[in-house]
Amino acid sequence: MKLRDIKEIIDAEVICGDAKLDLDIATACGADLMSDVLVFTEEKTLLLTGLTKPQVIRTADMLNLAAIIFVRGKNPNKKTIKLAQKNNIALLSTDYPLYKTCGLLYEAGLSEEEIKEEV
Repeated sequence: MKLRDIKEIIDAEVICGDAKLDLDIATACGADLMSDVLVFTEEKTLLLTGLTKPQVIRTADMLNLAAIIFVRGKNPNKKTIKLAQKNNIALLSTDYPLYKTCGLLYEAGLSEEEIKEEV
């Protein structure tokens, strides 16, 4: 599924990374704890979160995540946006809560991420 399709399904706004809307997204995960994301998430996954601090971008960069969608209408500050632009990570925002956003994407056929074994 293209990031562009995901944007339409969850009625999201692009904060930065318009050029990445044709990116293919195969899996997604929803989490606010970046420690969980570091342990359980694999690269090229779409991250759905309510956390808007720069640590989200650093986590996404470390794991080579596909893009980040902020839920509950949250928007990151300028520092977070600049860091995402520097690391070429697309940011989107939707007014839907995390649970509904995950449900809409699951219903549309986007797969959940396989949970990898804890190390």
